[in-house]
Amino acid sequence: MVFNSFEFLFFFPVVSILYFLFPHAWRWALLLAASCLFYMAFIPKYILILVFTIVVDYFAGRWIENANGGHRKFRLGFSLAANIGVLAYFKYFNFLAENANTIMQASGWQGNLVLQNIILPIGLSFHTFQAMSYTIEVYRGTQRAERHFGIYALYVMFYPQLVAGPIERPQNLLHQFYEVHTFDYRRVTNGLKLMAWGLFKKVVIADRLAVLVDAVYKYPQGQSGFYLALATVAFAYQIYCDFSGYSDMALGAAEVMGFRLMQNFRQPYHARTISEFWRRWHISLSTWFRDYVYIPLGGNRSGALRQFVNLFVTFLISGLWHGAQWTFVAWGALHGLYLGFGMLTRPWRDRAWASLGFAPNQRFRVSVGIFVTFVLVCIGWVFFRAKTMADAAFILGHLHTGWGELLRPKLVVENLRQLGFYTHDISYIAVALLILMAVHQMQRRGSVRDWIERQSMGVRWSIYFGAMAGIVVMGVFDRQSFIYFQF
Repeated sequence: MVFNSFEFLFFFPVVSILYFLFPHAWRWALLLAASCLFYMAFIPKYILILVFTIVVDYFAGRWIENANGGHRKFRLGFSLAANIGVLAYFKYFNFLAENANTIMQASGWQGNLVLQNIILPIGLSFHTFQAMSYTIEVYRGTQRAERHFGIYALYVMFYPQLVAGPIERPQNLLHQFYEVHTFDYRRVTNGLKLMAWGLFKKVVIADRLAVLVDAVYKYPQGQSGFYLALATVAFAYQIYCDFSGYSDMALGAAEVMGFRLMQNFRQPYHARTISEFWRRWHISLSTWFRDYVYIPLGGNRSGALRQFVNLFVTFLISGLWHGAQWTFVAWGALHGLYLGFGMLTRPWRDRAWASLGFAPNQRFRVSVGIFVTFVLVCIGWVFFRAKTMADAAFILGHLHTGWGELLRPKLVVENLRQLGFYTHDISYIAVALLILMAVHQMQRRGSVRDWIERQSMGVRWSIYFGAMAGIVVMGVFDRQSFIYFQF
């Protein structure tokens, strides 16, 4: 079941209404049952994988808390091995087997590993990382082991963020299942507004841009550099609106019932540096890797060279987390290089800007930083979106071609039509992106939801009806899957 489906249109209000009707003592059971139903709408039997990891980590948490010395580390290792083992089999077995076969063939060795017919359980990487954060925090002594099995199961399976995050920490979420949440009109309407905004980003922007992106990236060798660049920029906004749209709907659905999930995006394309980009993009994952990989590796405590290596290794693992393909590994490695290079050259760049008379917050310097960062991120998105490394190499090697077509607008429109992107698509996207930028600008000054609430009833309901009409008229409803479901 996905947020932009008609099934969810019935599921969400029924669960939310029942949540407030149920006595507090049984609300956890309702949410756990609803979360099971939500997850089983995809592939029912894969809920057994969740049950396995939940049982292992529930008892592991209690064993870790009751142990001392090396026993604690052993029990944590057992829990992590179980989680990583499940993830490795379902997500990486065929990838590793294919590469092992290639190496054996190149070396002249006999034998061939048999590939398995494995369907990746939806959201496996997300709930695996959330479960791992629990046992790690119990081991560190920052979180008490949860005694209530049902509450712990709900922590892993809470349906709003089950399949695509945000990846929550136990300190933030577990205690909220014990809180009494009463019906609050303002909070409920705020949650619904956030869900509507997320739905707008998903079906109006992301799914409409997907038409152009899919057509170009399906066969990039048949496109000139202008269309390759256009599709890459389109993908930058597609993946942002797709993923942040899901996060908005997750946060909004949880807020309706009284739960507070962590913010996952903060206008990442306004970042001035790659480092700032990662403080704004997929925040729950980037902080997860910071706290559980980068800092344990040594972080920035052992000199510039060691910090560079730690950054590179962390983002290499992050790339592999996103998918069992060399394109994702290359994407992660590229961002690791970006961050390392940025760290090493920052003093030189600051001196260069200062010699030209530009202060850090001077508008021109800020604009250049945002533009360069966006270009670097888009180069990375080529690897993220391309089907193969060969396709990515072709796209990057041909971006300079075909720009003369801009002088022939009618030809551009005709070529876009052949790609399945028609004149009305261009108009809808132009309007939707203007709305997106306007909302982002308003968000920099304060809460848009609070601003709407301060308006008169007529203005508020005009905004609501206009938003719903825009979603219905401009939305694309034949593309249900979210991009990050595959991870």
